[in-house]
Amino acid sequence: MRWLRAFGEVVRSGLTIEETRLEPLLALRTAAGVAIVVGSALWLASPAYAASAALGAYSAGGATFQRTWRPRKVIALAAGAGLALSTFVGYLAAGRLVTFLPLLAVWAFAAGMAWALGSTAGIVATTTVGSMLVTITLPTSVGRALEHAGVIALGGVAQAVLILLFPVRRWGAHRDALADALAAVADYARRLRHDPTAPFEPEPLMTARDAAAVTPSQARTRPPVLHGPRGLAERIAPVVAALADPDVGAPAEGPGRDRARELLAAPADVLDAAARTVRRGTPTEVSARTAEVLHVDEEHEVLEGPARQAAERLVELLCEALEIAGCGGARDKAPTPPGPPSAQFLVRPTMFRLLPVVVRAVRPELRQDSPVFRHAVRLAAVATLGYLIASRLPVDHGYWAPIASVMVMRPDFHRTYARAVARLAGTLAGVAVATGMVRALGPDAHVFGALAVVSAGLSYTLIRTGYAYSQCFTAAYVVFLLGMGGQAWDQTVPERVVLTLLGGALAMLAYVVFPAWETPRLPSRLADWLAANGRYGAAVLRSYAEPTRERRADMRRALLASREARAAWQEAYDQARQEPVRPRGLTSREAEEAEEALKGFDRAAMVMESHVPHGDSRFAPDAERLAEALEADTAQAAVDVREHRNPDWGRVEEALHAWEGAAEDRSPVLRRGAELQKRALEDLATAVSRTPLERDVGSTREEQRMRAAVAEGDGSGPAHRGA
Repeated sequence: MRWLRAFGEVVRSGLTIEETRLEPLLALRTAAGVAIVVGSALWLASPAYAASAALGAYSAGGATFQRTWRPRKVIALAAGAGLALSTFVGYLAAGRLVTFLPLLAVWAFAAGMAWALGSTAGIVATTTVGSMLVTITLPTSVGRALEHAGVIALGGVAQAVLILLFPVRRWGAHRDALADALAAVADYARRLRHDPTAPFEPEPLMTARDAAAVTPSQARTRPPVLHGPRGLAERIAPVVAALADPDVGAPAEGPGRDRARELLAAPADVLDAAARTVRRGTPTEVSARTAEVLHVDEEHEVLEGPARQAAERLVELLCEALEIAGCGGARDKAPTPPGPPSAQFLVRPTMFRLLPVVVRAVRPELRQDSPVFRHAVRLAAVATLGYLIASRLPVDHGYWAPIASVMVMRPDFHRTYARAVARLAGTLAGVAVATGMVRALGPDAHVFGALAVVSAGLSYTLIRTGYAYSQCFTAAYVVFLLGMGGQAWDQTVPERVVLTLLGGALAMLAYVVFPAWETPRLPSRLADWLAANGRYGAAVLRSYAEPTRERRADMRRALLASREARAAWQEAYDQARQEPVRPRGLTSREAEEAEEALKGFDRAAMVMESHVPHGDSRFAPDAERLAEALEADTAQAAVDVREHRNPDWGRVEEALHAWEGAAEDRSPVLRRGAELQKRALEDLATAVSRTPLERDVGSTREEQRMRAAVAEGDGSGPAHRGA
């Protein structure tokens, strides 16, 4: 993708309205928190204190809209405390560039490294940099700095108290995540009716698992409906895949296939009903037709062998889902399993025990090729450079330039540029509207305070529809705050526009000078996914060789690791398609073919997993040899993919040949799964195995194909998706 086309994509993305659900009640409650602290500060103190209080309440309220599974009141308190600390520490070093610039650089670098903990931690940490830049200009002594820090912290406390007193959809995010996972499995069953070999996308299940991790205090108050359905969805997905597969499940045609389609319609209906129940907390009815389909007639059932086993297992699981849908999730809590309390749910550390978690997350990112580390370096450099440049300009509010930079910067190219464009567009619109209102209304601190609260509420309302639209009202909010403080609009508004443009330009330039492209890392991401898939497939085979509880636990851990590697690949691939970088190591077509091959491997392992024998069932001890060969070959192939060598499956072929020559009868599911895995590995080798000359020619053709698509101007086809 060329720079010109990449920038066009950035502009469209930055100004696009995202289709998402608005949450006006949450916005109203958060805006009320801003109103309380601003009004109290104006009444009891001064406009300067009101500005500090507004910053704390606004930023703490904005933090609660981030995607997080911790209670919103905890996020508000943490954001308020971080803002207060940054304000006080910044004031102690303010006044001299020789002391403030190093502190700003260190603080910005730490905020950038916070992205290793996730986007919520990164965004909240970034707001503390902005707080350090703007509020250090308000106090006049150490005592006043402590007072301003306290007022900012009270803004977070006010938001937390409102959340506690007026809860809106308590556990709503957790309910949505679980409902989305159930709906994803329902949609998968629906797709299997028409495409029996459709791949399964596990992202909703991963999100639901992340949401299921709770602290001990959360575990005591979590609704019963959030305890079990996720595991149910995890077990249903491989069963419907095995039932639909034409080789190990229902036959490709005939009465057996018709019966399979009927059965596959049942989980779509039942799981959708269960998803509605989880989301709303009320019982949902399932059609009588679905209940009739779930009746398995022992005498007249047309499915046989593994297909019948899958059908019986599916009916058993759907009966549990029917119970969830029919009772609104308010089932009696299941008996407490033996073991320590921490083993009864996925544990999330409390805020006071996060230090070891932070160290474990940040340590692997402290390397030069890490996107998080490079983002932290860029953030520190741009914050200090922007502040230094603005301090030399004949303006009174030079901190707006570095604030604009740090607030738009993200670890990846596309989001950084899209947010820079959106911030500039939103700032221009918001400043223009708010300035006109300031000129028309004249100086009145209370009126401007009220308008600032209204602007904050509109910003919160639109926070999930697109950064540009939320930023429009954020800019208006700042203009009204300045008017509340008595500053003339003609001295502040033009400065804000120019400095916002400067800050956005610095953020964009920083990514050009010190980028963190994902395109060159695609072979490494693909290799990680391949190795993780190999370990997962080997774990499934070992469960056939020795069906014990320990082997099932190993299989579950390998599955989760495989999903994480797949998600890392998908994120990197999506970013690479938006980068103005020539393909290196993998062209877009090779990446797509390799991805499809590994998805096929995933499906084969999932089908095999659905028929893993129980401890008292017949098992295949010689599957251990194939497991060792599979794990060894995929591990070596991962190294080959990283180093651009052709992978080889010699051990797997040898193990399969020896296996086929043995006289022992095996499960047809196990045999078919091994064949599908071998075919997927061959497809992967075909996708990535090319001579150096062929690879150079392929890269050239890929670039020519992209140029042709741009010249046509139709925006369709693979070229539109980028390299």
